[in-house]
Amino acid sequence: MLREEEKQRYDRQMRIQGFGEEGQKKLKEASVLVAGIGGLGTAISVYLGVAGVGRLRIVDGDVVELSNLNRQILHWTEDIGKEKARSAEEKLQKVNPHIQIEATTEIITQDNVLKLTEGCHLILDAMDNYQTRYLLNRAALERGIPFIHGGVYGMEGVMTTIIPGQTACLRCIFPEPPPQATLPGPVLGAAPGIIGCLQALEAIKHITGIGRLLTDRLLIFDGIDLSFREVKLERNPQCPDCSPLKPQKVKVYRESNPEQGLAIRRNDQDNQKGCAGE
Repeated sequence: MLREEEKQRYDRQMRIQGFGEEGQKKLKEASVLVAGIGGLGTAISVYLGVAGVGRLRIVDGDVVELSNLNRQILHWTEDIGKEKARSAEEKLQKVNPHIQIEATTEIITQDNVLKLTEGCHLILDAMDNYQTRYLLNRAALERGIPFIHGGVYGMEGVMTTIIPGQTACLRCIFPEPPPQATLPGPVLGAAPGIIGCLQALEAIKHITGIGRLLTDRLLIFDGIDLSFREVKLERNPQCPDCSPLKPQKVKVYRESNPEQGLAIRRNDQDNQKGCAGE
C-alpha cells in the first residue's frame, strides 16, 4: 500500500503508460543488490532510490579517495577516508527516507557472494574488475535472478541484461577479461553516469514489467562521437558457467515492441568490447 506522501513523491513516474500505482508497488516491494558503489554504483543507487525501490543492498569494501571524486557522485570531499558503503548510505537515506538501505563493507568473494545476494530480486554489476563480475554472474545463475552488467572505459561504456537459462551469461560474452580490463583505467565521470542511469532504467523496467529488456544484446556507448550501437549475443553451449542450466522461469517483462531497437551484425572485434572500470 502506498501512503499519500509516496503517491505525491512518485506522481510523475506513475503517469507513465503501463506504470501506475501497481508499478510503484512493485518497486516498493523489490530488493536489489548494487555491487560496487563507485562511478556506476552511485548513479545506479541514486536513481533506484529516488524511483522508490524498497530495499537497496549496496556492497563495497573500499574507502573514498580523492581520485574517486570526478565520477562517484555520492562521495564528497569530506568523505575522503570513509567507507564508501557508509558514505553512500548517508546520502541515499536523505535522498529518499521511504526506502531501506543495507550498506555492507565486505569485499565480494567466492565465500560470501551467495550470502550477499540472498533475498535479492536482481543484481546490478557496478564493479571495476572481471574476477568479481564472474562471481556475481555465477551467483545470479545459481539463484535464478537477472544480472544487469555495465562497464566503462574512458568515454566508452557497455551494458547488457542477463536472464539465467534464457540469455547469454557474462562468461558467454567474455570468456576471458577483455584486454583493456586493467586498473586503474581512464574514465570521465559522465560515462559511468550514463551507463549507470541506463542500468537503473533497465532494473526499473524489469521490476515493473514495462518495455523490452536489453537481453542477448550488448549495448555499446561511444562518448567520443556520441553514438550507441548494439551487438547481438548468443549463449555458448560450452560455457562453463551457464551451459548446464535449463531454461528457467524468471519474472517475464512485457515487450512493448519486439522489433524495436537496432540490431547489427556480430563480429569478433565487437564481442571483445568489454569495459573494466566503474
